[in-house]
Order: sequence, then structure tokens, then C-alpha cells
Amino acid sequence: MPARTPEECDALFAEYAGAGDLDRLVALYEPHGTLVQQDGVAATGPAAIRDALGGLVAMKPTLRMSVSRVVHAGEDLAVLYNEWSMTAKAPDGTPVEMQGKAMEIVRRQADGTWRFAIDDPWARG
Repeated sequence: MPARTPEECDALFAEYAGAGDLDRLVALYEPHGTLVQQDGVAATGPAAIRDALGGLVAMKPTLRMSVSRVVHAGEDLAVLYNEWSMTAKAPDGTPVEMQGKAMEIVRRQADGTWRFAIDDPWARG
């Protein structure tokens, strides 16, 4: 299911990551979309985003996303400000807890759905 609103991009990200659905997770990004990783390296395009998100999906995370603000630039572009938290398990079974404040640019596609153009989960600390 594709996102029908800007905010739904984040809700679907949490759903697909938790379900281990890497294909649907990667499909939330535009073909030339970019995901900024924790080390600041940008993963651009489906193959790089798949590689970057594979470890997350393997941890079977529970993500909580809270979009605190949406700023629209016309009808087809928006910036999302998102506070998120995650619980998961590392490969050795150790509990993992993380949180951050994201900034995401999403764009309406020709079919009316929304996708991430730039996703930076670490942008605001």
C-alpha cells in the first residue's frame, strides 16, 4: 500500500520495517531518493537504500513515529518533522533502544501517492 498523505510515509515506514517487508520499505522512496544513515553517509537509489535498511529490518524493530509538523511547498512537496523511537534486538539478542528527530522531504507522485525524496532520521538530533 503506498502513502496517500505525507504523514502516511512515516506510518508505513514503521509498519513495513516492523513486518520485515524490505521490498515495501524501499518502495516508499523515489527512484533517486536518498536516506541519510547514522554515520552521515547518504544512500541514494533503491539498491543503496535496500542495503542501508537491511540491518534495520533484520532487528525486527518496533518503531514509534510522531509527525510533529508538516510544511507544504505547493501541493506536491512537503517537509515532515518527525520524532521517533525504536526498540529492537541486536543480532546477539541484546536489546537496542534508539530515538531521534527526523526531517524528511516527501513528494507527491504522478499517481497521487507520496514517497520520500530525502529521509534524514538524524537531522535534528
